[in-house]
Amino acid sequence: VDLLEDEKNQQKIKEKMNKAYLDQKINRIVEPMVVELMKQTPDDPISFMIDWLKDNHGNRASVHANERFELDHLRKEVPKLKERIAELDQGEGDDEEAGSERESAGSDEEDYVDELPEKVAKKAGQMRTSVSAEAFGIYNKKEDFKPIVIEKSDEVKLKIQKRLNDSFLFNTLNEKDQNIVLGAMKEENFAVGDVVITEGDDGDVLYVVESGLYNCSKIFPRQTKPTNLTKYEAGAAFGELALLYNAPRAATITCIEAGTLYSLDRNTFNHIVKDAAAKRREKYEDFLSQVKILESLEPYERSKLADAFKEETYAPGEYVIREDENGDVFYFISDGEAYATKTLEAGKAPVEVMQYKRGDYFGERALIKNEPRAANIIAKTDLTVVNLDRHSFKRLLGPIEEILKRNISSYTSMKTE
Repeated sequence: VDLLEDEKNQQKIKEKMNKAYLDQKINRIVEPMVVELMKQTPDDPISFMIDWLKDNHGNRASVHANERFELDHLRKEVPKLKERIAELDQGEGDDEEAGSERESAGSDEEDYVDELPEKVAKKAGQMRTSVSAEAFGIYNKKEDFKPIVIEKSDEVKLKIQKRLNDSFLFNTLNEKDQNIVLGAMKEENFAVGDVVITEGDDGDVLYVVESGLYNCSKIFPRQTKPTNLTKYEAGAAFGELALLYNAPRAATITCIEAGTLYSLDRNTFNHIVKDAAAKRREKYEDFLSQVKILESLEPYERSKLADAFKEETYAPGEYVIREDENGDVFYFISDGEAYATKTLEAGKAPVEVMQYKRGDYFGERALIKNEPRAANIIAKTDLTVVNLDRHSFKRLLGPIEEILKRNISSYTSMKTE
């Protein structure tokens, strides 16, 4: 009886895991594809679905090619390491005293050798699709990195330093790393009409804007003309996607007001900036893909949105926003729960009108209609939110109304604050 009960429990657990996998990983890919399939009703649905997957998710399969290459090399080394371990063990058996001395003198090295196969196996099971991997290892050793230094005036150094402090990519670096980045940055001037980067090209630099204005456009699947996504002004950074994910340029950037950019080479970025930037972006990208109102965003747009997030935490009972206050900040709940209260009758206490959980959002009216806050939002549990001010949202993605219009049916069906 106990065995049967245990089997039933295991089956239930497996079913839950399968359902969670379908809900979190598969449905959000398949559902929009099926919707598009029904709209187009192609004669050859299989070819259509293959093309759709290539258009919308085509770059992901190749992102880890370098990492897999290095992993294959490490796997080939495992038998040699095991042989070495066996030799060491045999030596200890033949000469116990010598083995004891070796254990005392070289324990750190042997521990590392023992653990390496397990670590390699663990690495294979933990590959993520959201972060790229230009292998370091024996093919790109960090210790071989030699920073380049481009001479520049003190005035230019101060300007670059200010931009580094303002940029999410660089403001978490320590002083030593910031100085390396500052030294490697190159000043470049652009005139109106100059194309800074071109969609589809390989990328080997990123840019930080000192002055001027730069338009970002992209040709989406089944479109022949580019769509304008956003504009970059002083303090903004762009071009990092190709470096973060080792992928082709995701959009075209054109100068529309003459100005100056600071460029940073791939090598310096990989060794100094990449890890910190990738961790921050990875933290929010999967979360954003599960937010219903933003499900139509391109991965490129979600990445840029994640870059601008500011995180806040609240204890149970704390107010995130208060009714009738002015505000221009839009919130997403990344962890925890909250609830809204609203004054329905003058002179009476506010009453609860809505509950919020992970993935829900509030504060949108401040960006859409420039209205005072319509309700109080209060933390129900320990709460973590990420917020985005009006300027950041418009700078990165254009007016919020345009984003919401893509999901107008879901937007109008959901209650707001």
